[in-house]
Amino acid sequence: MKMVVHLDKNSYPIVLERGVLTHIGDFLDVQRKVALITESGVPEKWVELIRKQLPDGLVLTFPEGEGSKCFTQYENLLKQLIDAHFTRKDAVIALGGGVTGDLAGFVASSYMRGIDFYNLPTTVLSQVDSSVGGKVAIDVGAVKNIVGAFYQPKAVLIDPDVLQTLPQRQINNGLMEALKTGLIQDPELFRLFESDDRCIDAIIEHSIDVKRRVVEQDEKESGLRKCLNFGHTIGHAIEGAYGLNTYLHGECVAMGMLFMIENAALKKQVLTIYEKLHIPPVPDYDVDVLMDFIAHDKKNNADSVTVVLVKELGSFVLEQWSFDQVRAVLERGPYEE
Repeated sequence: MKMVVHLDKNSYPIVLERGVLTHIGDFLDVQRKVALITESGVPEKWVELIRKQLPDGLVLTFPEGEGSKCFTQYENLLKQLIDAHFTRKDAVIALGGGVTGDLAGFVASSYMRGIDFYNLPTTVLSQVDSSVGGKVAIDVGAVKNIVGAFYQPKAVLIDPDVLQTLPQRQINNGLMEALKTGLIQDPELFRLFESDDRCIDAIIEHSIDVKRRVVEQDEKESGLRKCLNFGHTIGHAIEGAYGLNTYLHGECVAMGMLFMIENAALKKQVLTIYEKLHIPPVPDYDVDVLMDFIAHDKKNNADSVTVVLVKELGSFVLEQWSFDQVRAVLERGPYEE
């Protein structure tokens, strides 16, 4: 199936199709220099599948993991494009998860002030969320995504077949971003998680369709798009403080959501889903440590933060909280009613 993100001159298609990565030439011009940027954890079979379709392709691989979203890897990739004499008419393909899309997209956005960028997500997390919307960035130290841009891809090609090589923990990790989407905007998507037969294709379709519609209304996160940060304010803090070598991004978002669900029955339903998907519990944390990360979050104002609250399934409320209010929630804990 095909959807379109309608953003005037920055509009682009999202193609969700099993086997779409076997014929990428139907959706992008491969008759030019194309840098296939990927991380070391992506199975070679998928890298080779794409490389064979690029007559003048260059494969650039960086070490897997959030640690590669840094100035060093960003500079290394830019230098390789320069050495290969890439021009404004050439292109970058991201093949991998959210880290790959963020890093490769930022490279594409800034090389010669912007060249064509295509996103081929290979993880559940990137297929249900990060591949759509044009957020590209790198981290500085432990502060996530603090340097970046809004830079829309020319197309997003989503092939659920690539998920067959993912370990179950990575699949469950990515599903947390989809669960987030269901909680704030799509009760039908949430109910897919309560079913014993979770259809991954349907979950991806629902998630991306919600993301597409939100981005169309608020491309650069000045209003509505902030709802997609549900669970992220505290989740990013947990990830920065405790998670880089222990927890995955989606797991941390799942933890962060618990603090912001103001409905005891719904929280109980969510915890049941977490148990089925083996999402780890919130670790013992130091409130001061998490508050330090929250204070440096790029989404904050000088003395407050926009939080996303869920009071009823399928809806959300945006509120501006002082740091004292956030601290109070952290002191109360994630499991309190």
